[in-house]
Amino acid sequence: MTAKKDIIWHKVLTNKKDLPEGRVKTVTVNHKGICLTHFKGKFSALDNKCPHQGGPLGEGSIENGLLRCPWHGWDFDPCTGLPPGGYDDGVQTFPTKEENGSILVGVEDEEAHQPTVSDIMVETMINWGVTKVFGMVGHSNLGFADAMKRQEEKGNLNFYGIRHEGAAAFAASAYGKLTGRPAACFTIAGPGATNLYTGMWDAKVDRAPFLALTGQVATQVVGTGNFQEVDLVQAFNTVAEFNQRVQSDSKHAELMSLAIKNALLRRDVSHLTFPDEIQELRAKPNAKAQFPTNRITPLQIAPPEEMANKAIDLLRSSKRPVIVMGHGARNHKEKIVAFAESLNAAVVTTFKGKGLIADNHPLGCGVLGRSGTPIASWFMNEADLLVVFGASFSNHTGITPKKPTIQVDFDPLALSKFHEVDVAVWGEISRTLEIFTEALAGKTETLDQKTEIAERWAIWKKEKEKRLTETSDKGVSSIAVFESMNKLAPKNAVMCVDVGNNAYSFGRYFEPKEQDFLMSGYLGSIGFALPASIGAWAAVGNTRPVVAVAGDGGLCQYLAEITTLVKYNMPIKLIVLNNHELGKISKEQRAGEFDVWQTTLSNPNFAEYANSCGAWGKRVSDESELNAAMDELFKQPAAAVLEIITDVNLI
Repeated sequence: MTAKKDIIWHKVLTNKKDLPEGRVKTVTVNHKGICLTHFKGKFSALDNKCPHQGGPLGEGSIENGLLRCPWHGWDFDPCTGLPPGGYDDGVQTFPTKEENGSILVGVEDEEAHQPTVSDIMVETMINWGVTKVFGMVGHSNLGFADAMKRQEEKGNLNFYGIRHEGAAAFAASAYGKLTGRPAACFTIAGPGATNLYTGMWDAKVDRAPFLALTGQVATQVVGTGNFQEVDLVQAFNTVAEFNQRVQSDSKHAELMSLAIKNALLRRDVSHLTFPDEIQELRAKPNAKAQFPTNRITPLQIAPPEEMANKAIDLLRSSKRPVIVMGHGARNHKEKIVAFAESLNAAVVTTFKGKGLIADNHPLGCGVLGRSGTPIASWFMNEADLLVVFGASFSNHTGITPKKPTIQVDFDPLALSKFHEVDVAVWGEISRTLEIFTEALAGKTETLDQKTEIAERWAIWKKEKEKRLTETSDKGVSSIAVFESMNKLAPKNAVMCVDVGNNAYSFGRYFEPKEQDFLMSGYLGSIGFALPASIGAWAAVGNTRPVVAVAGDGGLCQYLAEITTLVKYNMPIKLIVLNNHELGKISKEQRAGEFDVWQTTLSNPNFAEYANSCGAWGKRVSDESELNAAMDELFKQPAAAVLEIITDVNLI
């Protein structure tokens, strides 16, 4: 026989006059929803859930002496909870009493929390190092959200509630690109989940580890066309490398471990969807969270000896080697630069690899390709050997197939992806560099290209000075914006770049020092910069400045996320180039010999909008005000927006 639990009294109305005669309201006692009624002078307490569909009785009304469910009109006695007509589907009641004009409700003492499936999976996720989650809590993910709340209260996890799930996906993608580790994004079923799709593809094509966690409708209604029912496993089959529905009999900790392991090792997207009833299911008695101990092998894989020797032979005979660094070389940039110094090799980067070597390094030649500098293309054309690390040979970059080429990559499918290369070296970059360096020590006869690099930079800087003289009464030129940033942007910032003319100008004119850069590379999704900065800040906190650079077209896609910066005290600095136009599209229409059509934009005053959100905001329309405003922006202690009115023709 189960011992009867003690009744604990809880004050639910400080003044009984707050609930007039004939009215009802919802109160919460020990996490229990209670419908409090006042009928015929008596205060009564009923279970707030209608027994049919769980409708909130406290949002109903008393009509003709009966409490009516707001969802489907079922009636109950407002004092006893019994339905009319002798039916047996009444609702539970709780004792009430009045003390000094206050109303109290008595409920049994709350049971200690028992671990759920969600608790086990969230703890496993944290053990694997996934401690940052971006998303939105809603009706079909409440059980999993509750498990995350408990871990956040313990200091083990940070949850950032965003305003649009697409922003959560971009934030998680940016986090993965910057750190090489997955963050999670979290949504409800149906539209919340489908809003992740663009950001999931952004992570996938840029090889960023990514974990998506979605709620799902209850299993019993799957297939019935239930509200917000979407087959999410089927929906995400093309984008998620690991893609599973969590079931009652799943190996729950193992499923989470495998999702994260796939994201890490494949540098890809993992997705788990949780039916509503599974999230609150009591964990099995012996269920325990898992750890990654001995679950991932070291990845310092050496290249096959045959290909390493071919590469070494080419390097020994080279006089003017040029090194190309792509985004895949991010975690090896110091070793690659040291290798370049040992060879006197000029170093260029792809746009996604911008900043992997500083522009003021004696061997640095800037970005190659459409967003690049004439310095980079000059040295590629003059080279007798290209050594490519972690780049994908995209059309945007334009690495020539006409030069002898060594390509080094961890992914064998990336080697010779678009055309044959002379030596395709499959291996982890740092380990491969160790082999190259040891074999080549004192055995190369390369020319010292530093003087020529300095000469080419001098020519380009003179050209930039000439372009700075081009002014307009329509707004500031893009080159002036980025020249100001060259002088004033924090040298160790993480910089998140959007898509459009602003990005092309950024790639061409901004001269990196120690900054890291994040962008929507292969997907090229407009709107990336602001939500990406949220992901970047979650990764670095206040240890480094975070800067977002966006055009007006991209910013408006996730403009409301400025409120997220304010809510979580993220001191992100946002620079928006406002030319009231989708300038890149206008340019493409002209280049394709089309009429310019539907590219003009009607924008808010972004500075005033930022102020209304609680951030600092300032607008500049004259170049003479630019440096002072930029300096003021970077001195702000909290979230800040600098809006610069620019001329679409001066890029």
